[in-house]
Amino acid sequence: MRLTGRIIKGIGGFYYVYVVEDGLYECRAKGIFRNKKMKPHVGDYVEIDIISFEEKTGNLAVIKPRMNQLIRPMVSNVDQAMVIFAVRDPQPDFHLLNRFLITMKKQDIPVVICFNKMDLADPEEEERLRSDFGGSGCQLRFLSALNQEGIQTVEELLLGKTTVLAGPSGVGKSSTLNCLSLDKQMETGDISEKIRRGKHTTRHSELIYLGRDTYLMDTPGFSSLYLEDMEKEDLRYYFPEFEPYENTCRYNGCSHTHEPDCKVKEALEEGKISRLRYDDYVMFYEELSQKKKW
Repeated sequence: MRLTGRIIKGIGGFYYVYVVEDGLYECRAKGIFRNKKMKPHVGDYVEIDIISFEEKTGNLAVIKPRMNQLIRPMVSNVDQAMVIFAVRDPQPDFHLLNRFLITMKKQDIPVVICFNKMDLADPEEEERLRSDFGGSGCQLRFLSALNQEGIQTVEELLLGKTTVLAGPSGVGKSSTLNCLSLDKQMETGDISEKIRRGKHTTRHSELIYLGRDTYLMDTPGFSSLYLEDMEKEDLRYYFPEFEPYENTCRYNGCSHTHEPDCKVKEALEEGKISRLRYDDYVMFYEELSQKKKW
């Protein structure tokens, strides 16, 4: 018998396929995928041939066409990314946040930025954050998981979508998720035990089914994001706030760093572009300029 499900984790040659209303199946990939050089990804919708209903085992038979495919993390069929930062304790690393925004923009993944621990913030903090990231092309959400404020707006954004969740440690990701009233069907019981048992204990990307066509993926390795496979000349295209000024500078292909009569720099001085975002742009531009050409 053949069932349709979704790969929620892959490790050690096993792929764990969640079939709604039927549970989790431990599957192997057939040799046909290796022959076609097709590697199953977390997030893939698949068809599986059942070996045992009792043991919940099967073989991957078909990988359905992908809507999209991220490289880092390696996951497919993603609707959006949500990144959580604390406004205090720990202090936000905006360099890291801007790296993440560039990485997602490069892969055409919409981003929601959640600023947590607003209960610790100064009254003016939300206004400053809106000023810095309002032009980034991202949706902004301000919340306090401790006081359960703003959680409903996060739920509304998650519902019915597959969301890559990211953020450094200590920002309140777990407490935020614990506030959600979605089903959280994958968090406890036999499913979690089956994935983590024995040798399958390495930290890997994993989709969590929250019910109602809603999936979350927590991404490991968030603290080490590098700008790769990118030329410095292309960096400006990943800063949406620069877009209104493209092709208006004196020089074609203006890098918006040192050239005279640069409209982006003029907008910066007029307060139309965030100084924080622009300074990171210049830093990243220099970083890419120093990249060795192999």
